[in-house]
Amino acid sequence: MTSDWRTSHCGRMDHGGCKVQVQVRDGQIGAIQGDPDGYLNQGYTCPKGRALAEVHENPHRLRTPLLRVGQRGENKWRRAEWDEALDFVASNLDQIRARDGARSVAFCQGMPKGLEHFVLIRLANTFGSPNVVAVQDVCHAPRELTGRTMCGFYPIPDMHHPTQLILLWGSNSRATNEEGVINTCLTARLREGAQLVVIDPRQTDLARQADIWLPLRPGTDLALALGFLQVIIGECLEDRDFVAKWTVGFEELKAAAFSMSMDRIAKVTGIEQEDIQRAARAYARARPACLAWGNAIEQVPETFDTIRSLISLMAVCGNLDVAGGNIKASEPKTQPPGKFVRADLLPDKPTSILNAAYGASPRLMTVPSAFFRRAVLEEDPYPVRAAYMQCTNPVLSYADVSLTREALLKLDFLAVSDIVMTPTAALADVVLPAATHFEFDDIGHYGLGHGLILARPKLVEPPEQCRPDMAILNDLGRRLCPQDLWFDRYEQMLESLLAPSGLDFESFAAQGMLKGVKHWQHFEDKGFATPSGKVELALSKAKSLGEEPVPVWTQSGNEPDDRFPLVLTSAKSPNYLHSSYRWVKSLRRREPRPLAQVNPDTARRFNIQDGDKIRIETVSGSIIQHAEITEQVQPGIVCAAHGWWFPESGGHRPESWKVSYLNCLTSAHVLGRQYGTPRLRGIPCRIELEEKASGSKKTGTDNL
Repeated sequence: MTSDWRTSHCGRMDHGGCKVQVQVRDGQIGAIQGDPDGYLNQGYTCPKGRALAEVHENPHRLRTPLLRVGQRGENKWRRAEWDEALDFVASNLDQIRARDGARSVAFCQGMPKGLEHFVLIRLANTFGSPNVVAVQDVCHAPRELTGRTMCGFYPIPDMHHPTQLILLWGSNSRATNEEGVINTCLTARLREGAQLVVIDPRQTDLARQADIWLPLRPGTDLALALGFLQVIIGECLEDRDFVAKWTVGFEELKAAAFSMSMDRIAKVTGIEQEDIQRAARAYARARPACLAWGNAIEQVPETFDTIRSLISLMAVCGNLDVAGGNIKASEPKTQPPGKFVRADLLPDKPTSILNAAYGASPRLMTVPSAFFRRAVLEEDPYPVRAAYMQCTNPVLSYADVSLTREALLKLDFLAVSDIVMTPTAALADVVLPAATHFEFDDIGHYGLGHGLILARPKLVEPPEQCRPDMAILNDLGRRLCPQDLWFDRYEQMLESLLAPSGLDFESFAAQGMLKGVKHWQHFEDKGFATPSGKVELALSKAKSLGEEPVPVWTQSGNEPDDRFPLVLTSAKSPNYLHSSYRWVKSLRRREPRPLAQVNPDTARRFNIQDGDKIRIETVSGSIIQHAEITEQVQPGIVCAAHGWWFPESGGHRPESWKVSYLNCLTSAHVLGRQYGTPRLRGIPCRIELEEKASGSKKTGTDNL
């Protein structure tokens, strides 16, 4: 038996970033441990990362291309060789392009796992389609693009340098990796004496450790942010020099901040006025202070105004682009994303993309799920007939499960690449078995705006018929597009991307990471990259965006009522990645069933005991989860488990997901204008004992 230890970076269990040491024994992954030299993790690993060996050899994995022989979703397949499968995909996409135009084909991705996301965009561009469908409307894009609109860059939290205060707004980095802000960086700053303010509906471990915890009512972040601004501006705690020299629209922002009374803000958010004031003063008086935000703030229709308020908060307190605040990251020398994806081949994308018909932000270059489904089901603004999907499970991940399923069944053609048979793959015409982490060379964090890229070298061979998504896309590109736009081998794409650095992939892997040169206060040299050259607290292009110049709080129509008296939210699990990996035994043992957190007062009100099966219902549907009675959530709040389905029931069977999946409770009817964002949090709901709800009816809850 041969055994050696190799280094790489984790990925595909979340955004990745943890440097790990991996034991390879006779071509198989053995132990996995954190590397103390890791820039982001400094030796830390999470349960998901340590379970990667189980993913590699898991019996649930797809191991051969499959072509459908029965009806959609009937789970009848025949095995195919790769050339036959790829020819089948290419032939169908080409026929639909010839008949209905290239834009009638959508290319779909879930959360970017690595470079495959950008290779998919390259395939769409070289194919001629502007429609890359992704989940950016509820993750990352609102923060990044709103930042570019207001201050010309994406203001990422800097926890690599000393700071006086960390404001965690909807972010729980002890449980999940939130955009590269991993637990160890946060812990190091707290050990140095930084204050901690946590804004979260749940009393997480970090909330218990915090100097101030604000348990806001889910979905009311905008009101709370305006409350912070009201306190800071009203008490003259702003950085007057920065505001005077580097911002425009301060008086308009001030009027917006005072448009709600503090009494009203307290009532809307469920937080005492004194606590709001104390937290706002602490942030304003700390120089620098770092605001670390999670994508909880991006999962409501009013996300644009919420993020505008938070960037305004950074600006008026002088925490933009300073070490220990929220910075503009300098990227390492690599091929720019626009060049890598061949954006030059589709110059009319901003006007031809589905988003244009809805007045969405012209900066948003991926299609929100709601627009994609309308194009399929209603052929509005034009029909989408086919889709290629990778690293995604939209039946479960898009708001409103039934609407997604209906849309996928209507497609003329659907191809899916994945590592297991998901409810989405079960509806496909062809399923391609993908390689997964450590089974191919990859580059992490490219294009995320964090100022670094990470090497993920191949450590073991994938199962015989499993192939990297990048290789699959490269082969499809050679079949569908001019061959000079693609490569003989997918590995050449990595070399092309790295060329400006002067490194090949082998040298890059030995080095492990490339970082941009640290530099702060870029604005001192050239101002801010906005029309005014300053931070636009009031937007100069508000009219063209169809928005008010400053954030405005309006009643959203989603307040609890007599029928639905409670408020629904959710939280990511530290043991799973969204809907993935419930087929990994060690992770399933850690979290064997979906738990909905309910306060003891709420439980008594509805006669619910700890561990009871409860039915959670909204106007959109109902699911069943187990009650976890805990003080971690406030009275009136239900924090349901996110991402739950039961692979052991078979992805083709509706009972695998209809019982407990959260998106059975969500809707895509009301959307934010700028990013097409639905409401995933702050939804009126009700609960009751499942036995009472179903009587003697069979409910399909055996797996629970």
